[in-house]
Amino acid sequence: MYFTDRGIEELAARRGQEQVSLEWLAEQLRTFVDLNPDFETPVERLATWLARLDDEDDEGDDA
Repeated sequence: MYFTDRGIEELAARRGQEQVSLEWLAEQLRTFVDLNPDFETPVERLATWLARLDDEDDEGDDA
């Protein structure tokens, strides 16, 4: 288990039954980056990855 899995496990345990919109998630990510600017790049990469999950053209790309 990666260290980051602890946060993911806590998220699933505490809020796993909730349903949220992607707009709500995007707003939370914006707020997080505003409060933690050092995490802008990883949050941007996560958001881009989530946005492109269904893009067949991007399969295999690591960018």
